[in-house]
Amino acid sequence: MTSSRARIFGLRTILVIVFAFLYIPIAVLVALSFNQGGLPTVWSGFSLKWYASLAGNAAILSAALNTLIVALVSTAIATLLGTLLAIGVEMRRQYGSGLEALIFAPMIIPDIVLAVALLSFFSMLDFTLGLHTIILAHVVFNLAFVCSVVRARLKSFDWSIVEASADLGASALTTFRRVTLPVILPAVVAGALLAFTLSVDEFIIAFFTAGAGRASTTLPMQIYSMIRFGITPEINALATIVMAVSITALTLSQRLNRGVIGQ
Repeated sequence: MTSSRARIFGLRTILVIVFAFLYIPIAVLVALSFNQGGLPTVWSGFSLKWYASLAGNAAILSAALNTLIVALVSTAIATLLGTLLAIGVEMRRQYGSGLEALIFAPMIIPDIVLAVALLSFFSMLDFTLGLHTIILAHVVFNLAFVCSVVRARLKSFDWSIVEASADLGASALTTFRRVTLPVILPAVVAGALLAFTLSVDEFIIAFFTAGAGRASTTLPMQIYSMIRFGITPEINALATIVMAVSITALTLSQRLNRGVIGQ
């Protein structure tokens, strides 16, 4: 018993150290975003002035709008294509490792490799870089994540009800709208929230596929350009807002996904 308790205590100690290493810096960042003074590392009182300062910063507001546009549009497209891809693959029911590799390649390939590949592709097609190329790049990146979430629900889907709907004379579109979609909808929403979170946070692919100037600068790119000149409480406040949005969307996605897996 003593040896078992010592082992459990050691594992819990390691767990606490790991979580402390991961989350104490984040907690410090959030706390210092409310710092009244201009020094980012010295606490001098509670204040919300840095959040108010963000509201008057034209560059940050423009980057936030660009990020919202990219995230919403790319999420909508990736959700549609990813859902259709998941349904198509699972309806086929017979697929090899090669197809699996192609579907999940964007999740496995390092971001820098995917970013260079997409930039080369856009250059080869003589595309002018801008928000539209960032959106296309994020669709490629997010599609695999949406597909994997929806496929997790489809693994337990009873395809006989689709066949029954067809036997009763329903068209393919009606069957999808009234039979398939209501069953997989929680997974579709979870995949969309995950895609939105990834799109909001993504920097490397956006950096490589964005055009010049503020018109195609996203929020992560704006933060990077600001932090090159030093950390300020304003950056802490901006990072806190981005993190709060990401955590909220990711939490909702996990809750929906947990319900999907449990069904």
